[in-house]
Amino acid sequence: MRFTLASAALATIAAATSASAQTNIQVQVGSNGLSFSPSSVNASVGDTVSFVFFPKNHTVTQSSFAAPCQPLASGIDSGFQPVAAGATTAPSFSLTVNATTPLWFYCRQSSHCESGMVFAINPTADKSFATFQATAKASSADGTPPSAASSPSGSTASSPSSTGSGSSSTSTSSPNSAITTGARAGGLLAALGLAAGILL
Repeated sequence: MRFTLASAALATIAAATSASAQTNIQVQVGSNGLSFSPSSVNASVGDTVSFVFFPKNHTVTQSSFAAPCQPLASGIDSGFQPVAAGATTAPSFSLTVNATTPLWFYCRQSSHCESGMVFAINPTADKSFATFQATAKASSADGTPPSAASSPSGSTASSPSSTGSGSSSTSTSSPNSAITTGARAGGLLAALGLAAGILL
């Protein structure tokens, strides 16, 4: 009987651990010049995307597919993250993915977006990263997309929905500290649950 209860407790712990296992996706901002690395990712609901900033001064600012270099009203914005050359710690900005719809971002530092410094979460075949980046590069210096002049009333082909799909926080800790702390806490909880299941 104890073996059956212990097995059931272990199965419950394993199921709970796998259900709550989210991925932390790390993105480097400005590590290779004016770019995000990787430039696009696919993320599931509950995953965290952590942006680690490199010299000199960049942002992660949410935009829309149609207007890559213009901030999305009530969208996510890290604010400027200055990093000195040779810095030993890097500021980071994280968001939690709350939907699998595409999310679009750019660096709002002067001329960075127009140089192609853009990023996408969950781009699709219809709305690809390559098209998003090409539109950014064709934008004017004030961020106006090339199609805005030819669209009626300056509107674009698709209006973005207010996704509200990310929550954000800023920290200046080591890039891997959140992952390490989460793994330790999960391991401790699993061990305590297993011990309680065996004793019952």
